[in-house]
Amino acid sequence: MKLAGIEAQVGYRKPRVRSGQQHVVTPNALARQFNPSCPDHSWVTDITYIKTHEGWLYLGTIMDLFSRKIIGWAMGSQITKELVLDALLMAVWRRKPKQSVLVHSDQGSQYTSHDWSEFLKAHGLEGSMSRRGNCHDNAVAESFFQLLKRERIKRRIYPTRESARMDIFNYIEMFYNTKRQHGSNNGLSPVEYERQYLNETKNRLVN
Repeated sequence: MKLAGIEAQVGYRKPRVRSGQQHVVTPNALARQFNPSCPDHSWVTDITYIKTHEGWLYLGTIMDLFSRKIIGWAMGSQITKELVLDALLMAVWRRKPKQSVLVHSDQGSQYTSHDWSEFLKAHGLEGSMSRRGNCHDNAVAESFFQLLKRERIKRRIYPTRESARMDIFNYIEMFYNTKRQHGSNNGLSPVEYERQYLNETKNRLVN
């Protein structure tokens, strides 16, 4: 690789984050069932970090496992419970689920807070958490972050948090959700895959 002038793409060092006191831990109800048969059956959530010259920008996302669509997101300069609650609030506002949805996370302090647990209960959502130290239990959420960093960030250090925020917004809403093809979606984007499902459902009801 050195002789050919090729370098491997690697990430940057993970920021130090103080782990808060655990409060509410729920069992792993998702159990790696990553392919539900309909939208708003199972959502997964996670947090990642993006480097800027102003400091870290944290990104929290909510993904619908059915289509792999990012249905809620929030960004901020601190990794707080408010960050994940804002992302979940966006998801609930956008989707307005008519039945209980399983919401799966890791055991980070943001997700074990009483506020997270109370928000789930207040909106008829069911909590689920990965087993301690088992990253594969939330592999699909982490896979999205790998795509984001490989396809858009590419080891870049953004000049400001605002420039990073705008670029990540563009990736999620203008490319990933609407255009990026997924093998799990039969080669369709998340938006197109959900549209196909809704059309097929309507046709079944009519016929």
